[in-house]
Amino acid sequence: MFEIDTILRNALHEDIGLGDITTLATVAPGTAGRAQLVAKESFVLAGMDVARRVFTLLDDTVAFEKLREDGSRIERGEVLAWLKGHAAMLLQGERVALNLLQRLSGIATHTARFVAALEGTGTAVVDTRKTTPGLRVLEKYAVRVGGGRNHRTSLYDGVLIKENHVVAAGGIAPAVARARQRAPHTLRVEVETRNLQEVEEAVAAGADIIMLDNMAPAELRQAVLLIDGRALTEASGGVTLDTVREIAETGVDFISVGALTHSSPAVDISMLFQ
Repeated sequence: MFEIDTILRNALHEDIGLGDITTLATVAPGTAGRAQLVAKESFVLAGMDVARRVFTLLDDTVAFEKLREDGSRIERGEVLAWLKGHAAMLLQGERVALNLLQRLSGIATHTARFVAALEGTGTAVVDTRKTTPGLRVLEKYAVRVGGGRNHRTSLYDGVLIKENHVVAAGGIAPAVARARQRAPHTLRVEVETRNLQEVEEAVAAGADIIMLDNMAPAELRQAVLLIDGRALTEASGGVTLDTVREIAETGVDFISVGALTHSSPAVDISMLFQ
């Protein structure tokens, strides 16, 4: 909660700054307000408690009645929540609350489409660190709401040896060996590979997870056969809704999709005063 409150306070400060000039100029002090959040399209809902927290940080007397919970499939025209409190506080919190609610719901909706495309394959879709700076904890939450899974959160909670690490370390084998020496035994070691030769090197080095980067389906199948269960497999690179099913059918365990967080379109939600 402390991390989320910091995110929300910064967002409110960015939007309100020294004061909401329009509200101060047009709304009499003490005016009571009642509003509803209304869906303008169909989507998977995520971020209701975040939106509520925006208003309670401004004024803890604001009443926020949730009518739908995160993970719900929303239809156009549905009322998501009722708000009641000082009109000025509702107006000042409106944009920050909607920005986050629309953004997180967009991620959950996009993720749910990938999850549906993978149904029955046994392959899980995971996110990446390609998130909006400052919003990672919220955006990764939205991925989970949409049915996806989280990859590592940050640089500190997972070992992922990528192309540049391999070059700097002098090869896959020495990179994995050094990672084993330094990383806690509780962390898995993942290695990014670009071809079958590198896959063989990663297997020989004892990688726990092998990322198969930008490989065509035929090469992915060969890689999965080559690894033969000795490591978990993750396909990555340029994955779309049109290609994700074919990739999953190669037998990989995970498919990482940066687009879940960097390219999900926000959904349309309005706050309307009554």
